[in-house]
Amino acid sequence: MELLPSEILATNKFDQCVLSLALINICNQDSPVGKAMKQRYNDWKSETDDLINNPWLDLHQFTIYVPHPDQTYEDISLEEGLTLGYNVEVEPIVDHDSIPYNIPEGGHFVAVLKQNKVNGEFKIAATGMFIQPLAALSLDIVTDPDEGKYQSMVIKHPIIRDYPQDFVEKISQYLNKEIHFKQLPNLVGYVDQSQNPDYRQPSWQELYLEGQGIKLF
Repeated sequence: MELLPSEILATNKFDQCVLSLALINICNQDSPVGKAMKQRYNDWKSETDDLINNPWLDLHQFTIYVPHPDQTYEDISLEEGLTLGYNVEVEPIVDHDSIPYNIPEGGHFVAVLKQNKVNGEFKIAATGMFIQPLAALSLDIVTDPDEGKYQSMVIKHPIIRDYPQDFVEKISQYLNKEIHFKQLPNLVGYVDQSQNPDYRQPSWQELYLEGQGIKLF
């Protein structure tokens, strides 16, 4: 059964901004999401006595929750929670066969769950991957869960204005393992405070205004 347009991920400005802000948090190693990733990775490695390396070189899963725009919480506003990336979870993937993609090094699995009514359950809305060097999400958005239909979408980092003209081609080459992730342009370096101390991460309010056509960046 095909989903209603309102039930499909990223068909409205709110969903698009939630995904963009999640991407912003994932890209920035100094964000709460970035710090949580490092902590979970270190905990995992300490349990297995493996050598602690760069967590970005080991496959992780990012789970992004897209709440209903009218959802409320007791201890924090929706906008503040989204700004801090509280709707993003990250865990190392131990069994690579447990995910439906063969992800090359430099990429990470992403699952997106969407809430279609206040206090309702979150249902799978998309799967895909985060390509770290390109600061981008490549998603397969569910349009008919019964028939397994989906549509592909690439989400770029909203702060980066100068994506290369061959950006889509680079993604295709990377996914087909024609080029290594180290051959991709390091666009994430512009929006990662661990690499660019001058970068300031935007808030939900700033991003939402930008999405309405008010230029802030």
